[in-house]
Amino acid sequence: MIVITNSGPLMALAKLGLLHLLGRIYGKVEMPEAVYDEVVLHGLEQGFSDSLHIRLAIQRKQLIVKKVMNSRPDIAALPLHKGEKEALNLALENKANLVLLDDMLARSEAQVLGFSVKGTLGVIVKAYNKQLLTLDEVQIIFNSIIERNDIWIAEELCRRVFERLKNPG
Repeated sequence: MIVITNSGPLMALAKLGLLHLLGRIYGKVEMPEAVYDEVVLHGLEQGFSDSLHIRLAIQRKQLIVKKVMNSRPDIAALPLHKGEKEALNLALENKANLVLLDDMLARSEAQVLGFSVKGTLGVIVKAYNKQLLTLDEVQIIFNSIIERNDIWIAEELCRRVFERLKNPG
């Protein structure tokens, strides 16, 4: 399975101490160079601890940095950030099975291109479904997301997703 990630899910999972879930669920996860520059290089310059966690995951070969070889003009024209555009280009080049994105516009563009998309919450739900996390742990994680001001995932979305986990069907 080929999984490409953008910066949002990487930073959120690293801040929550859950970066290891990517490897446990998907094996290796790939990211474009623009995402590496944003989350590791710029993050370390600004002293963000999540950048260090991501760099360690790269050194452990859990995250793989890849160069985009062919930037498509239709993707270049999209109103997205550089990392999101490179993630979509990399996903197309590598025929990815899944793209990890939190930004709603980037997610919809990825779906238009035919990709399966998950975000931070989707990774946490997948970890729960694979019994890597308990329901109580998911509740603590979602509450942490809601309480933090450095993870930009809507409280209402967290509550809706948790309710669906708690009351399936």
